[in-house]
Amino acid sequence: MLLDSGYFLRRQVYREPWKIGSNCVKVKQRELRSKSLITRLSHESVNDAVVMIAGELYPRGTWPEAECAYVILLMAVYWCTECIPLAVTALLPIIFFPMMGIMESTEVCAQYLPDSNMLFIGGLLMAIAVEHWSLHKRIALGVMLLVGVKPSLLMLGFMAITGFLSMWISNTACTAMMVPIVHALVKQLSDTEAKAEDGDSDLIGHDPVKTCTWLTLSTFPPGVYDVNSEAETSRIKREQKYANLSKGLSLSVCYAASIGGTATLTGTAPNVILKGQIDEYVPTNIINFTSWFAFAFPYTILLLGFCWLWLHYLFLGFSLKKSFVKNDGDREAYQIMKDEYKRLGSMSFAEGCVLAVFTVLVVLWFTREPSFIPGWATALNKDKPYVTDGTVAILLSVLLFCIPSRIPRCRGTSEDGQPLSAPPALLNWPTVHEKMPWNMILLLGGGFAMAKGSEASGLSKWLGDALSPLQNIPPFATCILLSLLVVIFTECLSNIATTTLFLPILASMATAINLHPLYVMLPCTFCASLGFMLPVATPPNAIVFSYGNITLMEMAKAGSVLNIMGVIIINIAVNTWGVALFQLNTFPSWHVMLTGSL
Repeated sequence: MLLDSGYFLRRQVYREPWKIGSNCVKVKQRELRSKSLITRLSHESVNDAVVMIAGELYPRGTWPEAECAYVILLMAVYWCTECIPLAVTALLPIIFFPMMGIMESTEVCAQYLPDSNMLFIGGLLMAIAVEHWSLHKRIALGVMLLVGVKPSLLMLGFMAITGFLSMWISNTACTAMMVPIVHALVKQLSDTEAKAEDGDSDLIGHDPVKTCTWLTLSTFPPGVYDVNSEAETSRIKREQKYANLSKGLSLSVCYAASIGGTATLTGTAPNVILKGQIDEYVPTNIINFTSWFAFAFPYTILLLGFCWLWLHYLFLGFSLKKSFVKNDGDREAYQIMKDEYKRLGSMSFAEGCVLAVFTVLVVLWFTREPSFIPGWATALNKDKPYVTDGTVAILLSVLLFCIPSRIPRCRGTSEDGQPLSAPPALLNWPTVHEKMPWNMILLLGGGFAMAKGSEASGLSKWLGDALSPLQNIPPFATCILLSLLVVIFTECLSNIATTTLFLPILASMATAINLHPLYVMLPCTFCASLGFMLPVATPPNAIVFSYGNITLMEMAKAGSVLNIMGVIIINIAVNTWGVALFQLNTFPSWHVMLTGSL
């Protein structure tokens, strides 16, 4: 049996560095014996030879923490560079953890579809049904008709409806739907104002410089060229005004989509990752749909309000009164939205059914186990948490495949004279297969597997102990520093990768310094969604940036202030109503389970 040469060198470096030179010959001899082993295995398959040599030179379990750290670093590099698809990188724990002896293969694979992932799948199925029947577009246009087209109210309306929709459907879908509406409205407002200005001029369409270039300026009567110079100046000012309005509205949509997704448990993937990791430690259902919404909704309202004021100041000016003044283009722009809404027609039977199922789902989520009164599932969950939010989500999602999209008829024939057939369901599998983001599900599973591997190998505990000097820093300062660190990372990494990498470390660190794990995990989860500065930070940012009317510096300027304000607001939330909701000022009673598992 050959000795582990790599481990031998590492041991000398850390324990007896003065003996490294004297032992180099022995290491060389061991390497020569490794080559002789390859010769003896020449008649074996190459695969078996590689496995046997790896076992001889590097026995499994020698340094489980280092082995797990290597896998995590490898996944982090792959996620940053995207040399292979993100979802494929998320599958690496299935390969490396069993081969390194960290976890059994069945245990690793089980992490890819826990209850939290089923909750996410149920929410996605409901979102697909809403998008399939254009219910979200009807809701958006209906709200915009109520708000009106004044610049200030227009921005506030776009932010409100985008934030609300992103609570239930994907942030990317919300942004992709709202941005074309923004550009159509701004174009109509600009064109209408241009026509009004041309109508007031006595020289409509007659620019002496462009249409009469063969004449000299002295040919025109005095003052004519001055009038056209004023018209040109007015045109430039008008174009600049509506360019700023377009930028402000576009950024308000993509920022509202990212902020609104944090309000609900299924709104964005980092929320689901936090719930999945906490459920591994906590015997009680400390985070559910109701408790999350009670904590996150006030934070969302505060950040959306500040975002509106900040973008209004940047692109519309400081005077709110001026932005509320009516102008001639309001009626035409309002007519665009009204015509678009009429084009949808009256609400169909399918839309009504989807809206009803969606309403029932939200009501069941809120009333399952509210903290202040017994819920409808309290009696079912006396002994164990049998019924979870994932159970409700899958139940209502399955109904979408059963409820018909038209009122069934028992008699008669179809238009082509054929016997009537059953109407299609509200949702079918080809539609789900096309629109379901399967890569997101694998990314979530890879995150859960990575967290479980870091616990099983002891890496989380080692990192938590290494960060124990943070105990000398006040908890609120620690929380702010970690939040800023996560914000920096999430501008370059996806929010899923950022949350996956940080949460296991933060849980171990909090336990090591006798701090409630949620005290640092909650703000860092929210900060993972604060990617406002760069187009690559989030898909909504990329969609808005792709239209070409916003520069990188403008997005960075607007987003940097929002990032800082988001960190401040979430830390205020954690230290005020978060303490009341989750008892964050005391070390939890379930810390023994957390410590034992790490």
